[in-house]
Amino acid sequence: TKMTPGDIIVADENFGCGSSREHAPIALKAAGVAAVIAPTFARIFYRNAFNMGLPILELPESLEIKEGESVSIDMDAGTITNTTNGKVYNFIPIPPFMQELIAAGGLMNYAEAEIAAQEK
Repeated sequence: TKMTPGDIIVADENFGCGSSREHAPIALKAAGVAAVIAPTFARIFYRNAFNMGLPILELPESLEIKEGESVSIDMDAGTITNTTNGKVYNFIPIPPFMQELIAAGGLMNYAEAEIAAQEK
């Protein structure tokens, strides 16, 4: 299956294992991936993804979502809806600061905005 911008990756446990640098989440963002959903993430990948502004969502039931099904994410409500079958899942909440990193597009953008705000 070919990726298109806005696609969401639904993966298995320990997604990102072996990725010790920020290049993996940068490549996913560059490919247009909107988010990654998995039961668990490798810790270094987890932090690098947020630092790069890539939303990753921990959902223990993610393996119930099958290839080809469509999902939508409501970050505010903390839900993932399988729009193919109507099932709604609650993902593990993202801490507020991490949500700010995603909204800013990553740590560097967040830091630049903070510095600019302090200079005013």
